[in-house]
Amino acid sequence: MQTKILSVDDLSAFPHTLELLRRGEVVAIPTDTVYGIAADGFNADAIEKLFAAKDRPSHKAIMLLIGDYADLEKIATYISPTAQRLAQKFWPGGLTLVVKARDELPSNLTAATNTIGVRLPDSDLVRELARALGRPLAATSANRSGGANPRTAQDVLNDLDGRIAMILDGGATPGNVPSTVLDCTVEPPRVLRAGAISSETLEQFLGVRLENA
Repeated sequence: MQTKILSVDDLSAFPHTLELLRRGEVVAIPTDTVYGIAADGFNADAIEKLFAAKDRPSHKAIMLLIGDYADLEKIATYISPTAQRLAQKFWPGGLTLVVKARDELPSNLTAATNTIGVRLPDSDLVRELARALGRPLAATSANRSGGANPRTAQDVLNDLDGRIAMILDGGATPGNVPSTVLDCTVEPPRVLRAGAISSETLEQFLGVRLENA
């Protein structure tokens, strides 16, 4: 496979990216944290391609990026009051909330955990892609598993050339760390991954001490 690079300023870039997603392909996109690779979050075959592109172990679940806050209800069976408060405060932004997943989500997406990480990104481009697709985007950082977080399209190409259909080049991402991942299926929530929003900020907002998983 030849990996194509298109600038976000190219008028054909958005419709081409959307068409690839609809066809079940994997693309790299700039987000508000780092570059991610994305696929149709309801397409199990596309999610398998995402795993393969990253050499990601199958027991590691994939998160979803949504276009609007209301999409959370299409993904989760239950959204705790704490999760709702966090979403209202920190979305759009660099916080991923792990919630109970609906049964109809692809099993390879959740890695059979019955939970799913969800984020509303602070990126007009990503939100518009999810809205236009009509489904959340399965997404993870655009690197080989264990590799450095990619901030540029060239970083992605260096790691994933020939493994994904396209890279959407939006210049350097504003952040250099991935989102913070917070397990909201327990009270108080647990920090599964430190990231863009510090534990101290979250603890101050919630008024509780957070443990790391």
